[in-house]
Amino acid sequence: MAKKATADDELSARFHSAILHLLRRLAQEDRASGVTPARLSALSVLVFGGERTIGSLASAEGVTPPTMTRLVAGLVADGLVERDGDPADRRAVRVRATPAGRDRLLAGRDRRVTALRELLAPLSAKERRRLDQAAVIVERMLAER
Repeated sequence: MAKKATADDELSARFHSAILHLLRRLAQEDRASGVTPARLSALSVLVFGGERTIGSLASAEGVTPPTMTRLVAGLVADGLVERDGDPADRRAVRVRATPAGRDRLLAGRDRRVTALRELLAPLSAKERRRLDQAAVIVERMLAER
């Protein structure tokens, strides 16, 4: 016997679909950066989270260290990150964003925010206030996890 969908099930499915469509639309702006999504994600961790080891970066991104080593090699080749030895552990490699990497990431963020602002523009003031309230709720949900 099939389980009857609850109001929460329906809300979750609608919210999931809306978020995926919004992210796909905004991802179009990321393609303008010329950097792959996986590299942009790793670069974002470095720009907003600071310097870290390859292992720590791999863990943050949910990939293996060899995979992260390849991603970092591409970012280094593009001049977006730098690698240095770790003075505390000669076997470890520390990675940090370059100024060019930070600029590229922030320019992409600006493009996404502009695209989102354009999507919000035709909404009424009441609808924008409701979205603001929804954003507060989503931020709280994520902070509580």
